[in-house]
Amino acid sequence: MDRVRKRVLVSGLVQGVFFRDTCRRVAEREGVDARATNLPDGRVEVIVEGAPDSVQRVIDWCREGPPQARVQSAEVSDI
Repeated sequence: MDRVRKRVLVSGLVQGVFFRDTCRRVAEREGVDARATNLPDGRVEVIVEGAPDSVQRVIDWCREGPPQARVQSAEVSDI
């Protein structure tokens, strides 16, 4: 099975709104490995690894976030 690993830097109102916990649950549901970390500049860094389609669904979710979040951008890079 092919695996990909991506880094997503999410900016906007993404800290203090359950972004990391919800991201963890979305990744679990998709069957991928993911780690979300608050950065000092107010962004959240998400590292996600797994099957390409499942990783893409997590990235798509990161562009929206949980209901309380206000995502301004999600920069995706390969790692």
